[in-house]
Amino acid sequence: MLGLIGKGLIIGILVSAPMGPVGMLCIQRTLNKGRWHGFITGLGATLSDITYAALTCLGMGVVVNFVEANQNPLQIMGSIVLALFGYYIFRSNPSKSLQKQGEKKLSFTQDFITAFLLTFSNVLIVLLYIGLFARFGFILPEYTAIHLIIGILFIGFGAIVWWLGITYLVSKLKKWFNVRGIWLMNKIVGSIIMLLALAGLVSVIFSSYIHLNIF
Repeated sequence: MLGLIGKGLIIGILVSAPMGPVGMLCIQRTLNKGRWHGFITGLGATLSDITYAALTCLGMGVVVNFVEANQNPLQIMGSIVLALFGYYIFRSNPSKSLQKQGEKKLSFTQDFITAFLLTFSNVLIVLLYIGLFARFGFILPEYTAIHLIIGILFIGFGAIVWWLGITYLVSKLKKWFNVRGIWLMNKIVGSIIMLLALAGLVSVIFSSYIHLNIF
């Protein structure tokens, strides 16, 4: 159970950390309207993330026997998806998203809804979840529905921890926070994701090598 909780926290942070349009929107609202407007924006994105995590989990749960029988190929595929996603984040230019985010002052409810809709419109996040679930072994035959519900809730908790942290950091470093800082963050996050993908590939190749030598 503790392993599943840890996986959920890591997945929640990795899904939230890249500075895409929602991340830029969260930072802009934090800078312009205050920390809690930025945090509520993050909560809207978190609800969308949990929804997609549940849908992905349900879809993968239907084919859990297939996942178990093809664990190594799926982990390799998941690692490749993560590597491509990490490279995309590494190369992305946050200033383009920042230039598009001019908006009037919104209420907390509007902050939440607009962030939810913006995140929910990105259906490609399902591919990221498939890659992360396969990479971390989030869906296993021994996990019951209760286990997976708890795991999904901790994905949401991981996302909340990220948004609390980033809005606090931005509010405290407001005078020094600029596009270059966000660009550097994307470089770091993209590099971490690519390293995780590489570690996954090495782990699968090594375990396959050991298995072949034993048998």
